[in-house]
Amino acid sequence: MGRLLIRIAAGVAAVLFLFWLLSILVGLLVWVVLIAAVAGLLWLGVRMLRSDTGPRR
Repeated sequence: MGRLLIRIAAGVAAVLFLFWLLSILVGLLVWVVLIAAVAGLLWLGVRMLRSDTGPRR
């Protein structure tokens, strides 16, 4: 009975560890997407400002 409890506890710990690892990966992915979106908006804004200040045709 003791060994069974240890195996169940080890399984629960492994599942919790996997969920913890997955949450870290998802969190990092969200940060990367947010940084990419901000960088893309800044780049688009700079491009639009440059096209406005360029020579008129």
